[in-house]
Amino acid sequence: MALTPKIRDLWQEGYRELQFSSRPDLEARLLLEKASSWTSQEILLKLDLPCPASLARRYRQLIKKRKMGCPVALITGQKEFWSLPFKVEKGVFIPRPETEVLVELALKLPWKKDGLVADIGTGCGAIACALAKERPEARIIATDISRRALRLARENASYLHLKNIIFILGSLFKALEPFGPENKFDLIISNPPYVAESQWSSLPVDIRNYEPKRALVAGPTGLEFIFRLIQGAPNFLRPEGFLAFEFGLGQLEPILAFLKDRGWQEIIWERDLAGIPRALAARFRPGSKS
Repeated sequence: MALTPKIRDLWQEGYRELQFSSRPDLEARLLLEKASSWTSQEILLKLDLPCPASLARRYRQLIKKRKMGCPVALITGQKEFWSLPFKVEKGVFIPRPETEVLVELALKLPWKKDGLVADIGTGCGAIACALAKERPEARIIATDISRRALRLARENASYLHLKNIIFILGSLFKALEPFGPENKFDLIISNPPYVAESQWSSLPVDIRNYEPKRALVAGPTGLEFIFRLIQGAPNFLRPEGFLAFEFGLGQLEPILAFLKDRGWQEIIWERDLAGIPRALAARFRPGSKS
């Protein structure tokens, strides 16, 4: 007589099926949470209970969808960032864990707790919402060129009950122009596109088929958007304000040279958990080269 499969068996089946993933354990659990509508704690308590056939069917359907290339975040409809839940959808950049290094760096900088902050290219609002949560007195302007992204970001801010963010449609610094010279920013922060055009085709299918290319690819070198940030930020920063941004593998040295050549000072950078230089902040003082 065959033994009735348990919840534990279904979870282990998912783990085996997802070995192509860098985190099969995490993905198997997240998909089981989605299929069952249970929390991770509830799953642990039910591991030795018999597995309903209906749950097994739903779970295997989700596993199949993942194996076809769909990101787990889009299957579950949610991605955690800074211990906050963010709604995500196809066509909007999905926040990455390494971007938390940028948020950590920004919070270390000596800007006023009630300062004015601009998050350029906010996507689903991850950085803006994380900063708003940590600095409730700050005034945050979050911009994006995508109406879909801004709609999603507004939904996330509303769900998280964050009232100190204004969302504006616009490209790069164009969206900040209405604030005028009397409203300079204490911090400009961005997770910009920094992938080179030649690298796009080598990215995983779950990125190329589900996330917007313009949120990832900057141009031939991958540094184009970052260099525009560095060049334009002094026009919008208050005296001694900060610029902070994320960047990719092998980009630190050219970025440092570009910053120093244009008078930026107090440059600090941080590595991600993989040991890769990932986030940088710098201060621009009046009278420096621009």
